Amino acid sequence: MKLICITGKTGTGKSTIALSLAKKLNGLYVDIDKIGHQATSDPVISKKLCNTFGDIILDETGIINRKKLGNIVFSDTDKMQILTDITWEYMEQELDEILLQKQQYFVFDWALLPIVKYWDMCDTKILVTSDDDIRKKRILERDHISEEYLEKRESATLDYSTLSFDYIFNNNYAKESMDSFVKIIYNDVIK
Repeated sequence: MKLICITGKTGTGKSTIALSLAKKLNGLYVDIDKIGHQATSDPVISKKLCNTFGDIILDETGIINRKKLGNIVFSDTDKMQILTDITWEYMEQELDEILLQKQQYFVFDWALLPIVKYWDMCDTKILVTSDDDIRKKRILERDHISEEYLEKRESATLDYSTLSFDYIFNNNYAKESMDSFVKIIYNDVIK
């Protein structure tokens, strides 16, 4: 089994690259953000989150609204840690189950990978970067969020500058350059 971990700020194109690499390797792509979304939908976790942050995080149907929750936690590191403490056990169990599958290659995609146990398990560590102005414009269009919300979300991201990576890819969003990068990683991984 080989674990390839791809990280970077939101909007850098890391998911596109991770999906492409997983497909080329005939591997399993794992979007850890989606597991986090599943965690907040779990009834026990949802109740804990409401008890901690209040019912203001719910939408009109009684389901957790991630943007409302984000408005609370993205600008407060203590509250972000509380959210992590509540959801991480669920996420970790799901990821551990995934890694038990009979699969030769796993491609993990998550902005927070460098701060969890799976980072030390990675065979290949990849950072995807891009021009901040282009990246932020893409996020605003993709996620239909305000600049204020984006700034809150950005304040909760990691500083990757001091971390150790096997590859750093500065994404210009051109399909040819992404395909070329994926081919390089593919060739190195299968050796």
